[in-house]
Amino acid sequence: MCLKVSGSKVIFLILYIDDILLAANNLGILHETKKFLSRNFEVKYIGEVSYVIGIKIFYNRSQGLLGLSQKAYIK
Repeated sequence: MCLKVSGSKVIFLILYIDDILLAANNLGILHETKKFLSRNFEVKYIGEVSYVIGIKIFYNRSQGLLGLSQKAYIK
């Protein structure tokens, strides 16, 4: 995992084999990072994610919440 902080802007880059998950608190830094990656690598953007490596991801933008759940593993 990689973390970049620029003032109050934060972006997480989570890499698993050949998949990358990006999470940021600012759309500008998110787009900047996506442009950088696409200039240097072959990238396929598949949109917003709801599951990654068995982890459910949920978010509420209006409340600024991001959550992770492994409930399926517990069951």
